[in-house]
Amino acid sequence: MEPKMPGFGDFSPVSYQLPDPLDLRVQVTEETDLRSLTPAQLYELNQNYLDDTVPSSQPPISELAPLSTLRTEYEGSSGSFIKQIDFLIQQGYEGIRRSRGDGDCFYRSLIFAYIERIFSQEDRKVAVDSSVSTLQDFLPRLREVGFKDMVVDESYEIPRDLIRGIIDPEPVSMSTNGTTLTPAHLLREFQDESTSKYLVTFMRMITSTQIQGEPETYEPFLTHPDTGETMGVKDFCRIVVEVLGKEADHVQLTALSQALKVNLKIAYLDGRSQDGRVEFVSFNYASDGKETPLTLIYRPGHYDILDRRSSEPLPINPSP
Repeated sequence: MEPKMPGFGDFSPVSYQLPDPLDLRVQVTEETDLRSLTPAQLYELNQNYLDDTVPSSQPPISELAPLSTLRTEYEGSSGSFIKQIDFLIQQGYEGIRRSRGDGDCFYRSLIFAYIERIFSQEDRKVAVDSSVSTLQDFLPRLREVGFKDMVVDESYEIPRDLIRGIIDPEPVSMSTNGTTLTPAHLLREFQDESTSKYLVTFMRMITSTQIQGEPETYEPFLTHPDTGETMGVKDFCRIVVEVLGKEADHVQLTALSQALKVNLKIAYLDGRSQDGRVEFVSFNYASDGKETPLTLIYRPGHYDILDRRSSEPLPINPSP
């Protein structure tokens, strides 16, 4: 029996080798049955769609927008995708927060959702302390696998200060004018290119460290994303995980959700469902199994944040 990645079953969004792009090009209309396309063709189709519809000036993280805006973008090209978007709306998902499609979208989406959820916690101080502790506990492990002290410290300070800033106006790495962090401040910080890179870098470092800490769990699933060849843990982390711009596969999703101790749910939007239903894949690593999961939406090659709100919360200054 072949091994399966814990918490992921048979779902593997990007675990295939892409053939020559010239072999993938397909003309898609409303009548096209996307179930007839290969995973690689779906990947190529979505990448072409992102290239055509996403402006080059898109910030690392965008404001919440109604999910209906995504529906509008698919009109005239794919009835299957529209059915799945309608299904999500019927399930109460009304908003999408887009992450720039630059290969870092998974890491950026997850850390944004990880921090933003603290605003909705009943006891923010407990949530802040717990989140900071989770990140801080990784620092010695990061050094053990070979990350330099300066890189570790500089990368850690940004998420630490953002999280602490929710209840403490003192962190110096933020421009909140002496107030505690608001949702509007959080979005602004994530839209800063430098801050975004530090956050993604730290998430990649944590993911790498988690994989290296459990080689027997992850090594059976490590393959080169371009060649499909098997890889050792250290090479996989060095070439695939730690480099900015490299897309995340099921291994990285599992490792980072496990490292952050969160429940994560992925809505898999592939346009191949006959009845429009969307498959949700769950990673449950929170100590409290009933904890509300962070929810992302996956289209072949890309992750965004799925939300039950359709617009930004009021930019009020939250009280601790």
